Amino acid sequence: MKKRDIFTPIGITVGFIMVMFGIISSGGMGGFTGFMDFASILIVLGGLVAAILVNFNLEQIKSLKNVFMEAFNKNDHDLPNLIALFERLSDRARREGLLALENELEEVDDPFIKKGILLAIDGIEPEVINDIMNAEIEAMEERHYHGRQILDKAGEYAPAWGMIGTLIGLILMLRNLQDPASLGPSMAVALLTTFYGSLLSNLVFIPMAGKLESKTSQEVFIKQVIIEGVIGVQSGQNPRILKEKLSAFLSEKVKTKQSDEQEEVVEEALNEA
Repeated sequence: MKKRDIFTPIGITVGFIMVMFGIISSGGMGGFTGFMDFASILIVLGGLVAAILVNFNLEQIKSLKNVFMEAFNKNDHDLPNLIALFERLSDRARREGLLALENELEEVDDPFIKKGILLAIDGIEPEVINDIMNAEIEAMEERHYHGRQILDKAGEYAPAWGMIGTLIGLILMLRNLQDPASLGPSMAVALLTTFYGSLLSNLVFIPMAGKLESKTSQEVFIKQVIIEGVIGVQSGQNPRILKEKLSAFLSEKVKTKQSDEQEEVVEEALNEA
């Protein structure tokens, strides 16, 4: 289940606010207006768009909107509930057989879990199930890589085009050396393109690509847990043993929390008795 990831827009907004605050606090609003230059913006954004069009094909560019939106979403992976699901599936499979799990799948939303359980119901060997599901994980990683590659490249191109803009500005400045009073302002304008390119690269493109890479790693981790759960159910493992096996994927913090909750339940039961 996907939810909004508020940290991406908050991080980008806070970054821009801090930069603007630093500029204003150094030179007032006049200092801020001095950081606005249409020609510099045009060089950086225009060059960046042109480089992206050259580097990627039409299908990849069309997917850019979805890639951007993915950085603002998060997958709600509840590992303890996932472990509890496989414990329940294992218990029912041992009592009623694998065919009984078809009814359980009506309450499962994750297509990866459904696919694994259906393969188990069909009597596919555990090794084959493992190969099929790992192949799907590899395909997912490849898709995600190609998606965030645009952001990675944008993070590389933006500073480069900023530097190109700076070189253009320096060339124009050197042509007017006969006017020493114009050298300072001209140098400032020339450096603005490098500023714009570096800001976009290090506050937007590279952090968003990093977040997408982190999300892919988390999704691969969850899918590996699912594969272990499916194979455990298919091989008829004892539900308690399967739970202990999958609990190895939990962090120590979550394990401690679960242990404390179990102790509280036991204490309440003893008090009631």
